[in-house]
Amino acid sequence: MITRNKALAAVAVVGALALTTSACSSSKSTTGGGGNGGSTFNAAATSIVNPSTKPGGTLKLWSTQDVDSLDPAIGYYAFVWDLQRFYVRSLVGYPSKPGAAGLQLQPDLASAMPTVTNDGKTYTFKLKSGIKFSDGTPVTSKDIKYGIERVFAQDVLPNGPIYLISDLDEGQKYPGPYKDKDPQGLKSVQTPDDSTIVFNLQQANSDFLYHLAMGGASPIEQAKDDGANYAKHPLSTGPYVIENYVANKGFDMVRNKYWDKSTDSLHSALPDKITFTVTTNADDLDSRLLDGSIDVDAAQRGVQTAAQGKILTTPSLKADTVDAPAATIRYISIQTKVAPFDNVDCRKAVEYAISGTDQQTARGGKWAGQLATNMLPPAIPGSDNYDPYNLAAGQSQVTQAKAELAKCGKPNGFSTTIAARSTSPKDVKQAVAAQAALKAIGVTADIKQYDGSQSGSTVGSPDWMHSNSIGLNVFGWGSDYPTGSGMLSVLIDGRLISKSGNNNYSEINDPQINGWIDDAAKASDPATAAADYTKINHRVMDLALYFPGVVEQSLNYYNPRLTNVMFNQELGMLDFSALGTSDGK
Repeated sequence: MITRNKALAAVAVVGALALTTSACSSSKSTTGGGGNGGSTFNAAATSIVNPSTKPGGTLKLWSTQDVDSLDPAIGYYAFVWDLQRFYVRSLVGYPSKPGAAGLQLQPDLASAMPTVTNDGKTYTFKLKSGIKFSDGTPVTSKDIKYGIERVFAQDVLPNGPIYLISDLDEGQKYPGPYKDKDPQGLKSVQTPDDSTIVFNLQQANSDFLYHLAMGGASPIEQAKDDGANYAKHPLSTGPYVIENYVANKGFDMVRNKYWDKSTDSLHSALPDKITFTVTTNADDLDSRLLDGSIDVDAAQRGVQTAAQGKILTTPSLKADTVDAPAATIRYISIQTKVAPFDNVDCRKAVEYAISGTDQQTARGGKWAGQLATNMLPPAIPGSDNYDPYNLAAGQSQVTQAKAELAKCGKPNGFSTTIAARSTSPKDVKQAVAAQAALKAIGVTADIKQYDGSQSGSTVGSPDWMHSNSIGLNVFGWGSDYPTGSGMLSVLIDGRLISKSGNNNYSEINDPQINGWIDDAAKASDPATAAADYTKINHRVMDLALYFPGVVEQSLNYYNPRLTNVMFNQELGMLDFSALGTSDGK
């Protein structure tokens, strides 16, 4: 979730924010906390609301969906990355700052940014001293190497980001540490001493540092690693330790007694405790938010319709909300390996049939974000106004859709299945809206709901998709870092299709797209890389692989007792790790 050219991304992000915040005044922040301090609607999008250094209290997070995994090599949901900031540290990380400043990578476990040599292919880091795991064991460079080696064990630890495999395998076909018989381990990563780690890339990749900022590049103590079970009791290098995890119930975080603030400039660690609670009732969650008994909806997908109406008509409630644009698309993927969508004209029929306005309404109306016409949000370099299906109109185009059905040999329509997360009511509403639109052109679509915490083994499994005849899948994707690569590569690179944890739901494996992805990775000039992704994005739409839906905004309410409230651009949501409580409770 950041960029090849930080300045370019910053301009794009600030420009996007200006569209929604220009009419809003800045926060009337207080320096000591205590209530909302006179904050205004969306103030947290561009500034820090209620800045404070006051420690203490319990931060109460609720969610309608459990984490996908607490293992840093697996966790991939944006809100899970947000939670990782409490207990996971990597060589580099993002600061808790609003706007473009929050996109600037800074040293975390590293004592400084790396020395880069060998024409951009070798990165050398020195580690800070005094950093320990939550069991008191000192962190060394070998622990970081081992953590990265675990990412390669996709048979044991699937479903997480796999960028590091592409960066570092170099043809070794490294199997991961559980099957590795070579004492050198992953040969492209060297640890000449406990405080030095050297990465050797096969080719220069200007996104590499962003990959190192992900949880999969964090240190893991080999003696405490029990593979797939590690997620139940992960060690911490951050300010908090996870306790009492129960699947689909929640967990607590308490202070890590071995965390040393002097080694960590990125995490404020103000609360004494953080609780994470899973509920199945989204409206009850909203009610608890509004009555002040909990603090934040951890999933950050926005309040439900009933709460939205109350908030928008009550100035005192509206003042404590944020509705900033994120580099996130709420889309419907169209599966090329499930008939009849193996025919591009049948896929184009879907593009014309679905109403963007109805999709927007399903997610909460205009507060849910702007209509998308393609798969690159405005904040991503390479984005443009490409709109081959006139999606900006927001309307179902029945005549054009039926013409495409005739071209694909299905003039009377066909039957298919739409997958949607039962744990995301808005996703289900999107599926229902799509179902109605498709019915108008003679396409019968059943809706199959599944537990969103199991996405990796359900919609992330091509075999599951095929066996359940899933032709369409309602999902969302936020840029892992704001470049075209961070937004699109895992969605459309055919070489990344995997048996589990797959994100290329369309299963497209197009040589032209793959080649342009490689060209962009090699580009030293950000403008050249952005131009490659413009071409890629156009081809993605020409092949009708996704109905892009909505560039997401989510109207999220937060408890006015919270301090240091800010929207983190890298995460596309409130920065949990910055939060404190003004009342110390």
